[in-house]
Amino acid sequence: MAIAVHVHDQHVERAPDAFRDDVIEGLRASPKALSPKHFYDARGSRLFEAICAQPEYYLTRTEEGILAAAADEIAALVGPDALLVELGSGASRKVRRLLEALRPSRYLGVDISRDFLLKSTRRLAADYPWLEVHAAWGDYSAGVRLPSGLAGRRAVAFFPGSSIGNFSPAEAEAFLARLRRALPPGSGVLIGVDLVKSRDRLEAAYNDAAGVTAAFNLNLLERMRRELGAEVRVEAFGHRAIFNEAASRIEMHLVSRERQAIVLDGCRFAFAEGETLHTENSCKYRLEAFQALAARAGYRSCAVWLDEQALFSVHYLLDH
Repeated sequence: MAIAVHVHDQHVERAPDAFRDDVIEGLRASPKALSPKHFYDARGSRLFEAICAQPEYYLTRTEEGILAAAADEIAALVGPDALLVELGSGASRKVRRLLEALRPSRYLGVDISRDFLLKSTRRLAADYPWLEVHAAWGDYSAGVRLPSGLAGRRAVAFFPGSSIGNFSPAEAEAFLARLRRALPPGSGVLIGVDLVKSRDRLEAAYNDAAGVTAAFNLNLLERMRRELGAEVRVEAFGHRAIFNEAASRIEMHLVSRERQAIVLDGCRFAFAEGETLHTENSCKYRLEAFQALAARAGYRSCAVWLDEQALFSVHYLLDH
């Protein structure tokens, strides 16, 4: 018998044409830019899971190793019977270590990709029949809302994968401050943060030899064509990922190979040869800089764990 997942639709507040509106606004901007949240349709989510398996992409396996080694310490800090909230749950691979160590009373997965969210939470419900599983379909970057049946419970928010790096430092601080207000008093945040390292190591991670990250980036154009009816020649764009040292971030762009235009709703958005559509930032931090940012958002650092090469960090934060 299938085990039920409690589904909460938190996507309804976004207008039906929100993706279209965001694309038009981004193509009109100077320089042109789109939010990385639009990567994650069903195909984009599958491609991201494939990125995580690429040999150059150290982030996933390094974070998984840290969580495996620190699981018992994390469980001791969090304590029993907490609500575990996973932001950007994706395939929910990393959270399994925490579920087994923490044995939380309830789990809530939050993701913008509905199909991917439902598949992953149903697998969790089947694999952990003792766990009450909830799924909230929505954009956590716009704010986290606990469903009414879960509100008031002491929680730990799990935000893995260095997704905090997709925000600028100012946006990350504001996001953490909103999260602190959304969770009950005494709640914590377990968050993955990628660290500054050599340009070669960083750029290789976002330019894998198999071209999976390139396909992930270009899928944004495919999505525009598929869902919005945009006239766009996907093959006339290329993928670029570079480390902007001054801003301490990886930048992903779609680069126009020639003079061309994207046409959407009768509007023509011209691209010069070499002009880019900026699709993602991934900020990299030094430990002290991230801890200071968290403190400004109202959190104190209770613990931090690193891998042996200090490539990646996992932080446990509690509100002041």
